[in-house]
Amino acid sequence: MKIVKRDGRIVDYDAEKIRIAIKKANNDVSEEDIASDKEIDKIIKYIESLKKRRLLVEDVQDIIEKKLVELNKYELSKAYMLYRYERELIRKANTTDESILTLIKNSNKEVMEENSNKNAIVASTQRDLIAGEVSKDLTKRILLPEKISQAHNDGVLHFHDADYFLQPIFNCCLINIQDMLDNGTVMNGKLIETPKSFQVACTVLTQIIAAVASSQYGGQSVNIKHLGKYLKKSEDKFRANLTKKYKGKITKKEIEELVQDRLKEELSAGVQTIQYQINTLMTTNGQSPFVTIFMFLDKDDPYIDYTAMIIEEILNQRYQGIKNEKGVYITPAFPKLIYVLDENNCLEGGKYDYLTHLAVKCSSKRLYPDYISAKKMRENYEGNVFSPMGCRSFLSPYKDENGNYKFEGRFNQGVVSINLPQIAILADKDENKFFELLDERLDLCYEALMCRHHALLGTLSNVSPVHWQYGAIARLEKDEPIDKLLKNGYSTISLGYIGVYEMTKLMKGVSHTDPVGKEFALKVMKTLRARCDKWKKETGIGFGLYGTPAESLCYRFARIDKERFGSIKDVTDKGYYTNSYHIDVREEIDAFSKLKFESEFQNISSGGAISYVEIPNMQNNLEALEDLVKFIYNNIQYAEFNTKSDYCHVCGFDGEIIINDKLEWECPNCHNKDKNKMNVTRRTCGYLGENFWNVGKTKEIKARVLHL
Repeated sequence: MKIVKRDGRIVDYDAEKIRIAIKKANNDVSEEDIASDKEIDKIIKYIESLKKRRLLVEDVQDIIEKKLVELNKYELSKAYMLYRYERELIRKANTTDESILTLIKNSNKEVMEENSNKNAIVASTQRDLIAGEVSKDLTKRILLPEKISQAHNDGVLHFHDADYFLQPIFNCCLINIQDMLDNGTVMNGKLIETPKSFQVACTVLTQIIAAVASSQYGGQSVNIKHLGKYLKKSEDKFRANLTKKYKGKITKKEIEELVQDRLKEELSAGVQTIQYQINTLMTTNGQSPFVTIFMFLDKDDPYIDYTAMIIEEILNQRYQGIKNEKGVYITPAFPKLIYVLDENNCLEGGKYDYLTHLAVKCSSKRLYPDYISAKKMRENYEGNVFSPMGCRSFLSPYKDENGNYKFEGRFNQGVVSINLPQIAILADKDENKFFELLDERLDLCYEALMCRHHALLGTLSNVSPVHWQYGAIARLEKDEPIDKLLKNGYSTISLGYIGVYEMTKLMKGVSHTDPVGKEFALKVMKTLRARCDKWKKETGIGFGLYGTPAESLCYRFARIDKERFGSIKDVTDKGYYTNSYHIDVREEIDAFSKLKFESEFQNISSGGAISYVEIPNMQNNLEALEDLVKFIYNNIQYAEFNTKSDYCHVCGFDGEIIINDKLEWECPNCHNKDKNKMNVTRRTCGYLGENFWNVGKTKEIKARVLHL
């Protein structure tokens, strides 16, 4: 039997603790009202006879009080209640000591592994994590309604980012970088005017990214097309200066060659500034800025050819990688890259197909960029193409006071996710019961989401000037509340979900790839979407259904349910739930079929969705990868490639550890063949478990991991 503590921790049942608690209460009553050892044993045996897999600590205490009354130990029952009340006061006074001390000792594994982008040993990161533990404690005990805290602890739902809930800050955003560059901005009380060159624009961009990341807790995205005009400014400046200096001395053609040489140097230096600054900056939350660069060749962009030049340089530099501390080129985690496929670059004879060839080459080596189909996105978002916020969370369409669509300068207020497999476990194949439970729990999710909304109401623009006063989101006055930006669909708020596969397996006995399972899974998804649409209509807040990106949550929900309900085949026995609508990795399905199938779920999950396909080493088979990219353009809105990311502990190489004809491991950098000095992990979710290898008849090596 397991005991669920008030802070959500799960510990082994210990009868001795019950004995000690009652004996302490014995000390405060008269002799005739003392419970004997025999009577205490009787209470303990009753609790154990319940044969519960899991009990809340409050339930145990309620049982003890009831049994003391049945034994006519009224005075002792009151004394025990008083003891219980005193312990509650102690808990409310401070419940963070243990979690903070274990962080300092580097033994708080759950917190340390929750965010793979943070190095929990570094002092600055620890400072943020310590503050987060205090915030989580106050959030659970005071800021949230008790039923929401309990639902979070029981794995009914997950209240994301409780470690930042104490502060009036939000999740993620699309920076209005055009406004900040064109109209200037302010940082640390200093005016930053409109850049006069591409290099300066790139430097200002990285300063903005760092400032924005330090005053929110989620990702941010930047549309790189807004730098195109500044590259043109540099070109015009070079041409004017060189013409003035060399007019009449050399030909116009020679002057133009010098202009283009200077421009290429500036382009390379500017992009390098972005890449290196982002990867060397450390924000106040103890990590590099979680930033995504959105690469879209918008046909209506007057500087589209300059944007194309910037994209080409970004891809070339990403293909090369960044040197680690051992001087080996590796793939940087940030900035994440998203490449948009449109009519002009979808490998069907478009003007910018050469960039897509380069993007595919980059993906084959560095996994990035991810791909968005402008064609499919326009179908899903009223003809618009725009970046997700940071990584996968999408805004819903919004029109400003002039009737124009607006996406940049908007944000997400926060996320709450629902545990779908747990509902299916409790429903036990009864579909009516499933939807009754789903309805109840969605009401609970709504209440939790509104807690996020209400926590931001009344926030003054002074809280984060870079966001609210100087253009990242808005240009509000000092001391002006941000409330109008929380309503009328300007910002979004997200309902996440985990485990469509396991839910369907429990209810229908088959995967959601089976026609019977698919019908049920789509019915549930449409119910979730309909509820979000209903909330949006009732409140004016932009509710969205979000394919939750929190891989750690896949483990948390599964762990809680396994402790509560035991090991269930193909559900809790795996140790994880499948993220959102994704197909379970153990199913045999080709990449094209997987993307086509999951595209039907992306259409419903309008608040955010991404699909993965797992690929082997594709550097020598770019044609096959290009076929996959063409398929993405025509069939699915948002997709990402995933493959193994090897690491050599001898030289620090982070790439593809080869396996030669003798089936020996060999690092291509230092030629180390010691398997024990290499490891294979997954960058996408940070999975560190065992990889299962299958050697085919042709000695082709295929790797498959249990979780994406």
